[in-house]
Amino acid sequence: MMSLDILTYWVVGATFALYIAISIWAKAKTTGDFYIAGKGVPPVVNGMATAADWMSAASFISLAGLISYLGYESGMYLMGWTGGYVLLAMLLAPYLRKFGKFTVPEFISERYYSRTARVIAVLCLIFISFTYVAGQMRGVGIVFSRFLELPIEQGLYLGMGIVFIYSVIGGMKGITYTQVAQYIVLMFAYSVPAIFMALQLTGNPIPQLAFGSQMSDGSGFLLDALDKTLIDLGFSSYTEPFNDKSMIDVMAITLALMVGTAGLPHVLVRFFTVPKVSDARKSAGWALIFIALLYTTAPAVGSLSRLTIINSVNGADNNGVLYQEMPSWFQTWEKSGLLAWFDHNGDGKLQYAAGNAFAGNGKPVFDADKHGQLGERLTINPSAGEAVNGAPFANEIYIDRDIMVLANPEIAQLPNWVIALIAAGGVAAALSTAAGLLLVISASISHDLLKSTFMPSISEKAELRASRITAAFAILIAGYLGLHPPAFVAQVVAFAFGLAASSLFPVLIMGIFSKRVNKYGAIFGMLSGLIFTLGYIVYFKGIFMPPMAANIADNWLFGISPEGIGVVGMLLNFSVAFCVSSITPAPPQNVQDMIERIRLPNAATAAQDH
Repeated sequence: MMSLDILTYWVVGATFALYIAISIWAKAKTTGDFYIAGKGVPPVVNGMATAADWMSAASFISLAGLISYLGYESGMYLMGWTGGYVLLAMLLAPYLRKFGKFTVPEFISERYYSRTARVIAVLCLIFISFTYVAGQMRGVGIVFSRFLELPIEQGLYLGMGIVFIYSVIGGMKGITYTQVAQYIVLMFAYSVPAIFMALQLTGNPIPQLAFGSQMSDGSGFLLDALDKTLIDLGFSSYTEPFNDKSMIDVMAITLALMVGTAGLPHVLVRFFTVPKVSDARKSAGWALIFIALLYTTAPAVGSLSRLTIINSVNGADNNGVLYQEMPSWFQTWEKSGLLAWFDHNGDGKLQYAAGNAFAGNGKPVFDADKHGQLGERLTINPSAGEAVNGAPFANEIYIDRDIMVLANPEIAQLPNWVIALIAAGGVAAALSTAAGLLLVISASISHDLLKSTFMPSISEKAELRASRITAAFAILIAGYLGLHPPAFVAQVVAFAFGLAASSLFPVLIMGIFSKRVNKYGAIFGMLSGLIFTLGYIVYFKGIFMPPMAANIADNWLFGISPEGIGVVGMLLNFSVAFCVSSITPAPPQNVQDMIERIRLPNAATAAQDH
């Protein structure tokens, strides 16, 4: 039988070969191909590509981990990340497609009749995209460091090389069809382990139904069993609302993710690639269907994973399992640095409960042979029977939430081909989004700054060459950010949504639905929203205040965390834009006529739909 390592190399290598072959087949020959796939992508194909572009490492790797730890509050990610597509379909997609140009900054430039507005839009786009891509590159490093047993640095370099080949050669045309293949890979990889685990624990092969089914061992319904287990170990209830986050913070994060979705440049640009205006709405509808397949599976995966891993490390009686009796997956994940054990009481057993296994609350740096952190340890060493945080023992295990999906097949003792498939799916999820983001960065710099602002006389051939060079530099920066991410995958991505919500979304909405907002309002609105939100995130994520300080939440504005502060930035953007516009001249008549043409169907715009 083929070993897991060899099988993983074969499966991941085969998917890489497929992506590269597609990019060569769909090589971009013009700037139209490179930026918007020649406006020739059918709605179903575009919907699937959008779903792959959307379901990044945050969705594939980190979402189920968030759900498994947050429980009820994790609904904000599900509602926010999917609800944004309703806004896209109704308020943005058809109008931007009717505008009919290459990029979001190009729309902002013409709508607000200002090169300065275009440059600021590019600046916002770069901050958003690089923040987002940091999470994707971390996801690539996690997958490679575990499944290909490469150092994270080498894994990142390999991922950067693959993205470079198929994004630089194929452009948007190559990326689109590559993302279709990646969607199929990642969805299959996500579903198969979920089906296996649902069968093992509930006897129901459909994860969405297993989420509400009874346990096979007769211990009650899945959520009831998980709730009881967590409470017994000193954790918060899984199903009770607002244990870890306040209501206002949950609402703010949900709204920030929703409007951030509608302002993400790599998602918006997908609606420039379809042949007709009506296809833009159809694409959004298809994307929602394809995304729903994973997003309705994620809650079941999160619950099944949390219960499975607790039972694996604590044993059926919650008295712990001897380290030497643990299956090989535990030692394997220890080597990755994403799982660790510190034997506080010296009994040789793994014991998982509420509380920190290591000094501080950051990611542990540990010696795998000694099973502990190098340096200071916590002074919790309870005598027999003494309770800690409600549990009968101290926590001794550090589990990075980003491993919950990736480790599932091994923990559930699934076949090696399923484990190899998870590796391919994780890589596909991270690379599909990274490629879309890097292309948007490349297009904004080469088209919006170089061609449209600083070198308007540049030829199409030179512009295409500049786009590819810019994409190469963007990949290098993305790799650096992947080596030094500010947080775990889904949290990094949430920051990007906040930046999009506070900077681009308001000017796009006002640009379509308000004739009165002018260039001064747009410029000052974007700057105020971006600076406020970025400053808030930087302040509370460790630059001026330790990111895990015990009283950090007491200092949050209105009790809103950095993940949700984009809502306040958005309101600030709207307010500043309307106030400044009200005391400055109205937009020129030709701009107001353009808004009318974009918004209202007439003979001229109807002709564009065919």
